Amino acid sequence: MIRKTYLYENSSWNDVLDSSLDSPNTLVICFGSSAYNLIKNAMEEVYHVFTNSIIIGCSTAGEIYNNELYENSLSIAVIKFEKSKIKLEIQELNNSEESFDVGIDLANNLFEDDLQGIFILSDGLNVNGSQLTKGFNFILKDSDVIVTGGLAGDDDKFEKTWVIIDNKPKSNYVSAIGLYGDELNIAHGSQGGWSKFGIKRTVTKSSHHILYELDNKPALEVYKTYLGLNSKDLPASGLYYPLMIKEEQDTHEKVRTILAIDEKEGSITFAGDIPVGSDVMFMKASYNQLIRGANDAASSKSIKEHENEKAINLAISCVGRKLVLGQQSEEEIEAVTKNFSDNILQVGYYSYGEISPLVSGDCDLHNQTMTLTLLWECEND
Repeated sequence: MIRKTYLYENSSWNDVLDSSLDSPNTLVICFGSSAYNLIKNAMEEVYHVFTNSIIIGCSTAGEIYNNELYENSLSIAVIKFEKSKIKLEIQELNNSEESFDVGIDLANNLFEDDLQGIFILSDGLNVNGSQLTKGFNFILKDSDVIVTGGLAGDDDKFEKTWVIIDNKPKSNYVSAIGLYGDELNIAHGSQGGWSKFGIKRTVTKSSHHILYELDNKPALEVYKTYLGLNSKDLPASGLYYPLMIKEEQDTHEKVRTILAIDEKEGSITFAGDIPVGSDVMFMKASYNQLIRGANDAASSKSIKEHENEKAINLAISCVGRKLVLGQQSEEEIEAVTKNFSDNILQVGYYSYGEISPLVSGDCDLHNQTMTLTLLWECEND
């Protein structure tokens, strides 16, 4: 596997794009500013240089290149696989209610006996991430396929996200890359760092990822009570106070982030499901907690065993973490890279949701986490 990473910032590349890496078995992963016009010329050059390669990408709430955070830029990884196979599938997502079926279709189209992993990049607003991952799990439940990825971002504006489809930025799509072959290896890690506060509440009315009532009170009213003066800046200010959710049958807790609010209905739309009967609590985090969470993601057993591989690491963190950390956001990125050798190259982005396996092996939507995907091929004997 041959790997190179590039950064485009202030109308220039940090290095010349290597056309010798172009091939049908080359994957180009692009994480760019949601303001596509700022990176349009760079993307056109990518399309021109890598005409035979598979190109995927999405809009972000901040771009990661090595151990630094950038904005209004383009961070890309070019991976030429020498022993493995890759395959791209895309599906249009007309509305979030189609998320489960889209997950099923993508998993069905990608599944083969030697499928090792799937990397997903999805529209960040018009999707139910929980249902999308449930669709993948429905098809892959009896396999060991590792599914990771993330939802596109739009800084803290929540207006429009895009995914690269046929060399164009398009909303309302999900792209998924299948990674095949016994020589391909994938490691992963995901951790948060948020703590619960306030009282436990019960979801008394919801529909999939739209929350209407907590303890029989309008959900938005309850949320505004906790946010106080910050409520005027919803939905962006809600990123500072995500929701912990625990369903009765679950052994683990999940975190959910706000995507939108409806003042008329008093409802809140989240990135994933909020089922009726679930216990929820508000969450908050400190600088130290989030940095520790990023370090724990890179220190997970799956990642730590392979810290010296000649690999690409795809780091996906949540926009909520970036807002809390502010100018110290780079310190959580550095908390990841300090666990790696110089053999590992890193690109990534800040997202509206992260996709990673649970302890059970099933993938799920996570929010407010640092999620890592390590890719490498076996070395020649």
